[in-house]
Amino acid sequence: MKIYTVGGAVRDQLLGLPVKDHDHVVVGATPDDMLRQGFCPVGKDFPVFLHPKTQEEYALARTERKTAPGYRGFVFHTAPDVTLEEDLVRRDLTINAIARAEDGTLTDPFGGIADIRNKVFRHVSDAFGEDPVRILRLARFAARFPGFTVAPATMALMRRMVSDGEVDALVAERVWQEVAKGLLEARPSRMLAVLQECGALARIVPELIVNAHLLRAVDHAASAGHDLCVRFAVLMLAVPPAQIAALSERLRVPNDCRELAVMAAREQAAVAGALALSAEELVGLCERCDGLRKPQRFVQMLQAIECDAHVREKRAFPQSAWLQAMLAAVRGVDAGALAQACAQEPKRIPAVIHEARVEAVTNAISGMELP
Repeated sequence: MKIYTVGGAVRDQLLGLPVKDHDHVVVGATPDDMLRQGFCPVGKDFPVFLHPKTQEEYALARTERKTAPGYRGFVFHTAPDVTLEEDLVRRDLTINAIARAEDGTLTDPFGGIADIRNKVFRHVSDAFGEDPVRILRLARFAARFPGFTVAPATMALMRRMVSDGEVDALVAERVWQEVAKGLLEARPSRMLAVLQECGALARIVPELIVNAHLLRAVDHAASAGHDLCVRFAVLMLAVPPAQIAALSERLRVPNDCRELAVMAAREQAAVAGALALSAEELVGLCERCDGLRKPQRFVQMLQAIECDAHVREKRAFPQSAWLQAMLAAVRGVDAGALAQACAQEPKRIPAVIHEARVEAVTNAISGMELP
């Protein structure tokens, strides 16, 4: 039995990057061999085991055979006679198909070290074309390693996969999972550019129109360190709110991301013109956006719109601080006390509270200078 470290741990070490997770492949062993050494089985589709002390994953060397469309249509085979090279050939990219033995010796049958040196994403074999998730993974890697380019043959293969309908077999949850990870990388624009170039973007998110402005805006959101909800909202700013809601339902986008994206797209014009809004209109904006109950989401909306404005206008965005001050004034109104004072006339309560908020915003405006 021989154990090798494989995949991202080897790649990142060669790139001089911190190694977060270690994956291992075991050659020349059976499931019983692993159990006798104290490993705990966790794999459902193929034998994967957790190390009894480190809890890292150890998978038996395996081969795979395509049996149906999509990324789930595979039959796996594990046996002690499956070689390391046979296991590595099923991997997606050459940079992920390098193995390191326990003594540090590297096995690189497909030129992954050279591709790391030359910053190239290259598929290991035609088996890449059997799994559409690999298109999403490569695009995500492009966002993580923006200096890398896609080998022409690999791009051609991805285009064939799109035209053959392989991408159409992707399940919604997996699409969102990979897109979300890509949005959280350093240069999410690279993910979008790769998906657009191979034609996959039009299949998985047809509502999205990618242009230079959008690419710069999502990268600005990344450089500002904004969270996933804000980055998704930036991505969706030019999409009509109804379409955002539909695609979010289709891709199983989490509610917090969907709600923020819909609100930012709907209120973009109002926020951009906030400095000219009346006290009545400012209160309406705060109430409409549920800023009293969810002030942090209101700030996130401003962050998303500010990313777009930063790219478009290349100057400060005073609307953000202005609107946060107005929201603070609105939230400073003691609605409970006002409601109690109107206990004898409950129908007047909403109007009284609203009027008090307008008055508070009016006072806030008079005490501030317009930016």
